[in-house]
Amino acid sequence: MSQLHRITASPDICGGRPCIRNLRIRVTDVLDMLASGASREEILDSYPYLEPEDITATLEYAARQSDHPVLRVA
Repeated sequence: MSQLHRITASPDICGGRPCIRNLRIRVTDVLDMLASGASREEILDSYPYLEPEDITATLEYAARQSDHPVLRVA
């Protein structure tokens, strides 16, 4: 089941950048932590108001953002 409903964007929060449940934790912040080697458990320990589904949502969001059509010039 999709967890994208957990990703929010509001002009009043973090300049409109995608965040997790309006908590002022940007999707990119969680992705940066994962990319630097932090485990899900470490992230959840550092941010106790996050839920495991929030991390899944950030990964799903990133995957959807990187999927784009390839245009070819004929």
